[in-house]
Amino acid sequence: MAQNTPFATGFTIFVSRLPSRWIYLSPHLDDAILSCGGIIFEQRKAGISVEIWNWMSGIPPADAPLSDLARSVHAEWGLVSTKEVLSLRLAEDRLAALRVDALPRYFNLLDCIYRYDENGEALYTEDVFIPPHAADAHLVDEIAALIQENLRKDDTLVCPLTIGDHPDHVLVRRAAEQVGHPLLYYADIPYTLWYPELYLEITGKLFAETYPISKAGLFAWQDAVAAYISQMGVLFGGEEMMKNALKLHWRITRATQLFRGQ
Repeated sequence: MAQNTPFATGFTIFVSRLPSRWIYLSPHLDDAILSCGGIIFEQRKAGISVEIWNWMSGIPPADAPLSDLARSVHAEWGLVSTKEVLSLRLAEDRLAALRVDALPRYFNLLDCIYRYDENGEALYTEDVFIPPHAADAHLVDEIAALIQENLRKDDTLVCPLTIGDHPDHVLVRRAAEQVGHPLLYYADIPYTLWYPELYLEITGKLFAETYPISKAGLFAWQDAVAAYISQMGVLFGGEEMMKNALKLHWRITRATQLFRGQ
């Protein structure tokens, strides 16, 4: 896209301008594609520039202690060391992004299961579906500053609604809202599927925008989510169940909705 800039001589030149983008804010290495893989595929097919900004994708130091909760989560994923976990999850995410033709970007913040306070105490010890710990408050400012630094005026910014109340989702949403850029919200999958009453309660208060998803878009979405092999059992009970869950979700409207605040 270009804009004309006239000189005093009467001649005109073209000044290039960077294209606008759709930016999907993904707290973890899977959230944006889990929730919006079909939309992203359709947008890329239409020639729209799409980036996925992954926030909690940093790798803790090799000598960092692991809490019992972190060990339990690793066991659910069938992995052991933190380096092994993050290396595999990064590879999964790159493949998933490739399958919907999006550009992934990675920021060096830690997943909540790896965060500690200044005394070396784990912030999340038993559950991750609780409000953000007070010691995490600084992350809102850090994420907001990074969004502001990397955002362009004409970009469309999309962030999680925080259905399920995962603290990392909540922190990313608070940061996005702090920036003051116009926002769209996506309904967090799989939590939207797990808590349909909560989904209806939250989205019923918002303005919905509908984005049609073709059958090819559904297949690309399913294939992209299938790249997250380590997450299949925990989130869906297996790949086949994941594909069925997304298909049932898609069949209601053959579309995905994004939301605006009132």
